[in-house]
Amino acid sequence: MNKRERAAQLLADGTPAEGEGQQKVTNLWADAWRRLIRNRAAMVGLIIIVLLILVAIFAERIAPYGYAQGDSNDNYVMPLWLTKVLPGNIGSYARISDKYPLGADYLGRDLLSRVIYGARVSLPVGFVGALTALIIGLVYGCISGYYDKLDNIMMRIVDIMYAFPTMLLIILLMAFFKTSFGGIPKPGTASYTFHQINDFVDKILGLQGGGMLFIFMGIGITAWMGIARLARGQILSLKQKEFIEASRMVGASDLRIITRHILPNIIGPILVSVTLNIPGYISTEVFLSFIGLGVDPPTPSWGSMISEGARSLRSYPNQVLFPALALAITMFAFNFLGDGLRDALDPRMKGTS
Repeated sequence: MNKRERAAQLLADGTPAEGEGQQKVTNLWADAWRRLIRNRAAMVGLIIIVLLILVAIFAERIAPYGYAQGDSNDNYVMPLWLTKVLPGNIGSYARISDKYPLGADYLGRDLLSRVIYGARVSLPVGFVGALTALIIGLVYGCISGYYDKLDNIMMRIVDIMYAFPTMLLIILLMAFFKTSFGGIPKPGTASYTFHQINDFVDKILGLQGGGMLFIFMGIGITAWMGIARLARGQILSLKQKEFIEASRMVGASDLRIITRHILPNIIGPILVSVTLNIPGYISTEVFLSFIGLGVDPPTPSWGSMISEGARSLRSYPNQVLFPALALAITMFAFNFLGDGLRDALDPRMKGTS
């Protein structure tokens, strides 16, 4: 093996060529995991996220009542313990009952049960939004960054989409979906197909008539643009490196170069960005539900619960307090985990103890 071939093998495969001195190979992912578990805030966030996932999965067994089950005789109820915690003399005018741990809403539905079932709406929206952004954005960004002839056209498309306010675009999309595919569709039409898929998605999530598919579509259409730009920028900084040129010299295909040599070097920052964007997807769903463009009643969403409870905030603050607290805890957990991942996957920290 001559000198050029040994250099090409070293640069393309990342391992010493035959006859070269063997060096100890460090598992960078294992190092990142060790740094992550030493980050207390990130581990607290991870534990909270795991607990929320378990709560959403086993909601039927954890929740004392069904999310749509209510008693009109128990509407606007506050637990006795909360009147002693909150300031003011709320107990003098609020309806007090210990039947429900967190109280009941304006239809007499248990707030604790609805907050628990609300995790089945917010968490899937965050994860599906992240997965959509990762798949579409990574593929789009890799193609744009690697092929110079397509880069200008593909990035102008992203610029056009960025020209529209993201939230306004999502609102318009949700309004379009709800008006175009509302009512009772006729079999064989596109509306009927969408309703069948929507019912299947709601059945998987254990919700009836929630309309989750339309939320997934509205957020997924706009979630990938930031990841596409990030992936493109990372590839532009890597594709002229020596090890990429060496891979081309030994005849590696474009697909192999992207999957074997480029993706492992850019996946860290992209995973961090996707994780940090999850709270944004959740807040988007909460806002859509707050203005009435989210899930369909009686499916519980933390955003719709806050919107309904805002009408009686001064008299029954528990209507807003507990869904807002669940939302805040979830957002903080994902932010803590995202910050921990950013520190763990920082290229400047690789190989350090």
